[in-house]
Amino acid sequence: MVLNQASLKRDGVQDYVSLRATAVILTLYTLFILGFFLVTPEVTYDVWKSLFSSLLMKAFTLLALVCIAVHTKIGLWQVLTDYVKNAALRGVLQFLLYTLAFGYVAVGLFVLWGV
Repeated sequence: MVLNQASLKRDGVQDYVSLRATAVILTLYTLFILGFFLVTPEVTYDVWKSLFSSLLMKAFTLLALVCIAVHTKIGLWQVLTDYVKNAALRGVLQFLLYTLAFGYVAVGLFVLWGV
């Protein structure tokens, strides 16, 4: 059997792997931030600013933002497909919620990189 690996279509396996991978990255990011709060005696603006001035931290935060968007997109598609039977309403809800997720990433990008 020949498989087309260049296809842009999603399938269940890709969604499954994407959800699990994004969940792992988001868990690592959450644990890092929790660890930062636990080991830092006093979190001030200067401490917080110095944490996020690192290029590695900016990249990790950007990765977490993109993972939130991917995780949200797949999760919303699954939930809306299961519970909203009207195709027109489901399309409108998907558009609005995907736009909100994109806006979240865009605002995070502007705040993070100070654009």
